[in-house]
Amino acid sequence: MKISAQEEYGLRCLVQLASLNEGESVTLPQMAEREGISTANAGKLMWLLNKAGFVQSTRGTKGGYLLARPANEIRLSEIIKVLDEDVIDNHCGSYTGVLDICVHKGDCGIRPVLVGLHEIVENALSQITLAQLVGGERKVDAMFHSIQGIHRTLEANRV
Repeated sequence: MKISAQEEYGLRCLVQLASLNEGESVTLPQMAEREGISTANAGKLMWLLNKAGFVQSTRGTKGGYLLARPANEIRLSEIIKVLDEDVIDNHCGSYTGVLDICVHKGDCGIRPVLVGLHEIVENALSQITLAQLVGGERKVDAMFHSIQGIHRTLEANRV
């Protein structure tokens, strides 16, 4: 699975907001500086995330961005759907051959594999909340391996 820069930095910006104390907010220039991206790029990401209902902005001297919902209610699958520039439903629409449309549009043996992989990834991402990404790499890695262990146990018991 390839994560685009937009997806990665959008997630990073949301993690920044999730790690704030109650009542705190972050301005666009602060967000850009903390993540090492341009203010314009941070602005685009915040616009997308605001439009999707993940963040809200406040104006004024104490203004900035903050989460619109609690971090433990925001699933990674939701975030990726908003930030994903290459949605699986458009797989056939991204055809780059020399004809006007893909010659396999009506009967594609690759599409079921891509759709299946997309479903597996979306299922895994739906089990992880934004709140679980707050903290150091070691903490998040332990949580992720815990989820993988649960999946292995469920799969083994299904057989």
